Amino acid sequence: MPHPDVSFERARLDFAQSCLEAMRRRTAEKVANEDILAANEADADAVRWQLQRRLASLDDEVAVLCFGRIDEESGERWYVGRRHIEDGDGVPVVVDWRAGVATPFYRATLADPFGLDRRRRFVFSARELTDVFEEDFTDPDSLAGSGGVPDPLLAELGRARTGQMRDIVATIQAEQDAIIRAPIETCLVVQGGPGTGKTAVGLHRAAFLLYEHRARLAREGVLVVGPNPVFLRYISQVLPSLGETSATQTTVDGLLALRFRVVSEDARPVAAIKGDARLADVIARGAADAVRVPADGLTVRFRTRRLTLEAHDVREIVDEARRRDAPFATQRERFRKSLVRRAYDRYTGGVAIELDENDFGAALLADAESRKAIDACWRSVSPVGLVRSLLTQRAFLARAAAGVLSDDEQRAILRPRDRADAWTADDLPLIDEAEAFVRGAPRRFGHVVVDEAQDLSPMQLRMLARRAQRHSMTVLGDLAQATGPASPSTWEATLRHLGRPVNAQPAELTMGYRLPGSFLALANRLLPTAAPGVAASRSVRADGDPPDTHEFAPEQLVPAIAEHALALAKEFGTVAVIAGDGRVDALRRAIEDRGVVLAEPGEVDPDRPLVVLAARLAKGLEFDAVIVAEPAEIAEEGPHGVRLLFVALTRAVQHLALAHARPLPAVLVDAAADEDA
Repeated sequence: MPHPDVSFERARLDFAQSCLEAMRRRTAEKVANEDILAANEADADAVRWQLQRRLASLDDEVAVLCFGRIDEESGERWYVGRRHIEDGDGVPVVVDWRAGVATPFYRATLADPFGLDRRRRFVFSARELTDVFEEDFTDPDSLAGSGGVPDPLLAELGRARTGQMRDIVATIQAEQDAIIRAPIETCLVVQGGPGTGKTAVGLHRAAFLLYEHRARLAREGVLVVGPNPVFLRYISQVLPSLGETSATQTTVDGLLALRFRVVSEDARPVAAIKGDARLADVIARGAADAVRVPADGLTVRFRTRRLTLEAHDVREIVDEARRRDAPFATQRERFRKSLVRRAYDRYTGGVAIELDENDFGAALLADAESRKAIDACWRSVSPVGLVRSLLTQRAFLARAAAGVLSDDEQRAILRPRDRADAWTADDLPLIDEAEAFVRGAPRRFGHVVVDEAQDLSPMQLRMLARRAQRHSMTVLGDLAQATGPASPSTWEATLRHLGRPVNAQPAELTMGYRLPGSFLALANRLLPTAAPGVAASRSVRADGDPPDTHEFAPEQLVPAIAEHALALAKEFGTVAVIAGDGRVDALRRAIEDRGVVLAEPGEVDPDRPLVVLAARLAKGLEFDAVIVAEPAEIAEEGPHGVRLLFVALTRAVQHLALAHARPLPAVLVDAAADEDA
């Protein structure tokens, strides 16, 4: 039977809806008012723009407004929802989930009720309240449930996937909430296994910080970095559903994509070298190659007089400029000014004259011969030209990389000069490093959220650290899923490449919510090989059938998978076939030859529920049903193949099947035998 207070709570939610509509009407009237009081027209336009943004934020016709209630021991009662709603007198009717008063809704337990007597979680069908799950912290027996009503979290976990991530604002769990509400001043590094909600936690943390530090982050911004465009499409609606549209969402490559087009791809060994932190030293030394102090000193000309500075004087000026903590180009300007000052002193002999130093310097640099001599001593460096030269000029690379890269490593990263601008994704962090070294840091954001961080190379990590004000970052990942060619093996190494921030703080998500326990148990069999030392996560879900295993003759494997995928697509909302790179095209053709139009990964289209993708593109995604094609092939795909298989086995939330012609990896066979027993 439904909870006896369902009708009462429905009425309360109807009242909240009417208050929201009244807030919308009042704001719309202000937007329509042409006589906005302001000091000038520019200020009036700014006020009008803010009102229009507020009006847009009040347009909430899809999402459920309120998902629970908390009753404090003091007698205060708060309804917790997606946004703040107040009545005509300004009294809160629903409080924003990010407000401090809402914290107990997510954190309260029997051991620590956070000052609550009672918590209610609302159960909805579409937008209709159908039941209430009540927890009475003064009566432990009530925590087992209310009239047999299932926990709304489990109801949410059992729903069909749409192909795009939804927010989890109604079902955030205590360990997730602690990370979401961590202080902005921290550099939070979060390890979490499959299904623990890493991605959702990172996005909700961004939304929380935008709420908690609205003025500051309106100026500085929030940057959210994902691993690839597929992933960005998948998460694209989470922040807007939480009322936040100002965060910048991109990939690491996307930070430079408007200026450089990636037209080539490096082999994994080459990518590993380019991703190594030693390349930062090579770039710095390559830039320093522009400084050449002539052995016989430096001679400049002012009018008819020649002034010679001895080599040791020039070296002293260079060393003084290089000691300054400043970009290389700024050091060069300081060198030129100091050089002019030294030449001026030599010219005047310390005696005051009518010609001031600025006019002397302008005349000196206007003289072609003098300017050429000065520029030859410290040439101007183009960051892009520097990287281009390092990758195409053998002698220049040899000078910059001597004692840093081996001869074989130098040969590996060189490419022909006619392909100098055939940029790869692994070149972009090198260009960014060079630009930061020569010109200074790029735009910095008030907070940076990095998901799937376990795959980032040291050079990519340096690239992201430069964009975080005060090292305010949330870094999320799972070492068991690290497959990047230069991925650090520990979070300690990751922090080292982020600059060893003193505000670093580790965190861990241990409880899986997305995967049924049997799916996670199967995948966890791979952990001792995939990631020794990484603790296995546990699942709250005991529902679901164990994974299916189907063996076929080699010539029947692809057509059998195609038929099974079509059958699953009639039963489930989203279905994925995950395979090794070499088998994806054949599987696509087999399904398309049957008259089916496949979806693109991350695409939301109820008429196209079926997608085929490589295991390396499956990270962070989830589907109702998954077929893992030829697991042994995936496990053998490069040095991190077992980790790719771990990824593939942890994408399904309702149905998981393994289809193979070759023998399964031994640990999976043992798991299947255990299931049979």
